[in-house]
Amino acid sequence: MNEIRTTSTRPYLLRALHEWCTDNGLTPYLVVQVDESVQVPLAFVQDGQIVLNASYDATSGLQMGNEFVHFKARFGGKPHEIMVPVGRVLAIYARETGQGMSFPPEEPQAMDDVVPPASRPAASAKVQLVSSQENPPSEQDHAPQDDDLPPPPTKRPALKLVK
Repeated sequence: MNEIRTTSTRPYLLRALHEWCTDNGLTPYLVVQVDESVQVPLAFVQDGQIVLNASYDATSGLQMGNEFVHFKARFGGKPHEIMVPVGRVLAIYARETGQGMSFPPEEPQAMDDVVPPASRPAASAKVQLVSSQENPPSEQDHAPQDDDLPPPPTKRPALKLVK
């Protein structure tokens, strides 16, 4: 029987949760697995991941497409262009409540045509999936989750509000 191929639901869920956070006055954070396909300031990468404030107040020109999340932001007062393949987003959650969704890591794809090799960050050997929930879900409310997932990051990323 022929298998029907569909597009990934990840970019649609990212946009929906980003909109939900924004509509409710919450700050959407993205947990990103950093590898050679991700364009972020390497000084802010910890354990192969970076947490990005994706609110409209902290970004400029935010575009959440089906292939990439792209925006400009300031880190340590310096402007940076951020480009993240959607498959590298491990979670999106509201900073204030921890509510959100985590995603399984995807296999890397060739990025030669999209991100020039000179502007890519170095690959990291150690990557951990970060849960987007502060409290584990009850078995009645949600499907079982991996017990070994750490809680969402508690440190605020070094993004600064630009007005």
